[in-house]
Amino acid sequence: MNSPILTIVFFLLIITLVVVSHEFGHYLIARINGIKVNEFSIGFGPAIFKKKGKVTDFVIRLLPFGGACIFEGEDGKYSEGEDKADDLSQKSFNDAPVWARIAAVFAGPLFNIILAYLMALIIVWFCGADLPVVHSVMEGYPAEAAGIQAGDTIVKIDGHSTKLWRDVMVKSMMSSGKPMEIVYERGGEKKSTTLIPMYSEEDARYYIGFTGGAEYLACNNLKVFKYSAYEVRYWLVGTWDSLIYMVTGHAKLDDISGPVGVANIIDDTIEETKPHGALIVLVNMLNIAVLLSVNLGVLNLLPIPALDGGRLLFLFFEAVSGKKVPPDKEGIIHLIGFVLLMIFMVVVLFNDITKFFR
Repeated sequence: MNSPILTIVFFLLIITLVVVSHEFGHYLIARINGIKVNEFSIGFGPAIFKKKGKVTDFVIRLLPFGGACIFEGEDGKYSEGEDKADDLSQKSFNDAPVWARIAAVFAGPLFNIILAYLMALIIVWFCGADLPVVHSVMEGYPAEAAGIQAGDTIVKIDGHSTKLWRDVMVKSMMSSGKPMEIVYERGGEKKSTTLIPMYSEEDARYYIGFTGGAEYLACNNLKVFKYSAYEVRYWLVGTWDSLIYMVTGHAKLDDISGPVGVANIIDDTIEETKPHGALIVLVNMLNIAVLLSVNLGVLNLLPIPALDGGRLLFLFFEAVSGKKVPPDKEGIIHLIGFVLLMIFMVVVLFNDITKFFR
């Protein structure tokens, strides 16, 4: 690392901001629905700070990765010496209506998306929006054969609207070589064409054959609200497409980054941007925070035990069937999921560290 202190400071600030947002979503919606929250904690491991509130203990733990919002009665666990919440205005998690529980669990990922949008407002205000306008067409590539020209605005790819140039790039990078239907606009008239991306052995990916991202729209006005939403949508779609890309076997373990990998990205970004001034560094840190916040929100909604998506799966089953899965059995399933998740995190962490010695 070229600037270890600054890297550590930004790493801790970004991780804390993203985690606090997630856990605060759980906490706020739970309290609104009268669900007692026993502990609101940031990090894992032994507690280094603890403040006992009227209802909730607020805790900071040693390792700044993740956090927890522990509801009364969650997984059948109650406060010491209690069988239910001791305040009649505060219900245990399992005593609350099923839709209140669904709202409390879903709020964590939702607040990550809200945080991403708020940060995107700042980024887009200062940087503007990269429009999906073709800058140049590469000779001998599919785009040229399909009749696409410089100055064309890409409107849709395979039915998905493209509001930013990076939307186009995601579809191009994630291409599997199948024919792509592209709708573009030229001189106010919409046209459509179908092309087959060309595979590059050297880069091990498919190319459409045009460049862009050179035309920016200033958004230091009311347009900032619309284009900030497009910015968050880009990260949402990119995260989802990346997951599909990984699950279908196109991604490798080296393509996945854990805490060490994130810290390395932050360090590289600081070194590349600090010659341009503190403002550019801060905007780029916000950009990384948007990425991580959206990633945390999306990944937590996956239907995997121990994640919010796994809990929602049980709750939706209860809402539809009217039958509640026994808390002790659900707790065992989530425990197994948590152990497997920790094993995966250790593998990713080990891989992150070994990259430095290759």
